Amino acid sequence: MPDCNLVLLYVDRPDASAAFYADLLGRAPLESSPTFALFALDSGLRLGLWSRHTVEPAAQPAFGGVELAFAVADYPAVDALYADWLSRGLPIAQAPVELDFGRSFVALDPDGHRLRVFSPAPE
Repeated sequence: MPDCNLVLLYVDRPDASAAFYADLLGRAPLESSPTFALFALDSGLRLGLWSRHTVEPAAQPAFGGVELAFAVADYPAVDALYADWLSRGLPIAQAPVELDFGRSFVALDPDGHRLRVFSPAPE
């Protein structure tokens, strides 16, 4: 079976989304055009931002139905990243909370895609 190593998000303005993710991830896109931007993450996953106006075949995305999840080392790291993203003005959908799997919060990107930061519960 092929390995899944690329996530595509359909966005309204790839240039604005690329600037948002470049700042959030602390890296420039590998490639960027008026309709697409591509980032490589340390995990090996690639993140593509494709214009929802030009994607072929056309898609009818339901924003908020997908999350990008970012694992951090521990609960204090969740809280520190929450404070950082809050200070950057990211919309917060869920403040830090302890759930069954650990501590987590959810922010939103410019298109409403959910960005979950979490640390697993200590064993």
